[in-house]
Amino acid sequence: MKNKLSSIIKPEELTWLNQDEEIVIIDASAGAKARYDEQHLAGALFADVNQDLANVGDFAKGGRHPLPSFEQFSSVLQMLGITKESHVIVYDDKNGGNAAARLWWMLKSIGHQKVQVIDGGFQAAIEAGFPTTNKVEIPKTVNRYEVTAWNLPLSSIEEVEQVAKTENYLVIDVRDANRFAGLTEPIDTIAGHIPGAINVPFTDNLDAKGRFLSPEVLKEKYQAILDNVAPQNVIVHCGSGITACHTLLAMDYAGLPIPKLYVGSWSEWSRNNKEMILKS
Repeated sequence: MKNKLSSIIKPEELTWLNQDEEIVIIDASAGAKARYDEQHLAGALFADVNQDLANVGDFAKGGRHPLPSFEQFSSVLQMLGITKESHVIVYDDKNGGNAAARLWWMLKSIGHQKVQVIDGGFQAAIEAGFPTTNKVEIPKTVNRYEVTAWNLPLSSIEEVEQVAKTENYLVIDVRDANRFAGLTEPIDTIAGHIPGAINVPFTDNLDAKGRFLSPEVLKEKYQAILDNVAPQNVIVHCGSGITACHTLLAMDYAGLPIPKLYVGSWSEWSRNNKEMILKS
């Protein structure tokens, strides 16, 4: 049996991969189309977080970044030249790879087998000697990639409300500590957190250089946090369902089951008159 493809690819491994005609490189940097046009990894196509990886609408119904419809995502994959056989390499211009992790989760959730996130992102790839360019990239012409289901577990605002303070369940908020504590809120309208949730900032998945901790260290860390809670009873969220995927990526990298993603996250919860801890 083949070894499972790691969810993280080290930037030093990229050069030989670029020779594979089935490789599709995606720049998923949030709000960075201008930077992409000026400089991106050679061959990389751009995926817009708001337009391609979400179906932005009423924040109270699904949060700031709801998942796109299956029809929308099918069109995006075709636009990017991705087929079921493609080996997709995703990066963004943040060391943590938040937006890249969102696309990783979406592809994994539709059953795509070969998808990896570059450890350290855009800058790490450059430092490793991967070429960059400002030329216009043309995706391959491919048949439509039909998307019919999200196969990875999802949670909802109703489920979170029901179980957040229930024994044997665990709701993890990956936002930074000040946002969780209600001391500051730079994006959403109310500062605070969901009652019963614990705070494990996504930045704890990274070392001082912005690279992922080793799978062994991550596994030990999360096994201690989960404390024998069943995988199906673990729910991870953030502000809008983007950054939470970073922790899901880290847990998969560690060889642990991928928990439920609450896509609506704080941006949905805080707009629906739910119970909130506003300052702690």
